[in-house]
Amino acid sequence: MKFNQEHLSEMNLLLQFDLSSAATGIKVHHDASEEMQKAVQRLFDKGLCTLPDGGYLTDEGIEVAEHADRVLRVLSS
Repeated sequence: MKFNQEHLSEMNLLLQFDLSSAATGIKVHHDASEEMQKAVQRLFDKGLCTLPDGGYLTDEGIEVAEHADRVLRVLSS
């Protein structure tokens, strides 16, 4: 299995959350790209964030975002 564009969009969105503070969320506005609006909806549908336009990461969302951050750091080194 390979990453497709939807996976990459979701991972990029997960990386927008501030992992140093669970009390910091994001909001994907209606004027954001359609790609980002769909990605945040998919994250919500998967139970990784609290609102269909972002909100806060769930416990599982935090874990997945931490893994995405690690993957990015390793591949960027």
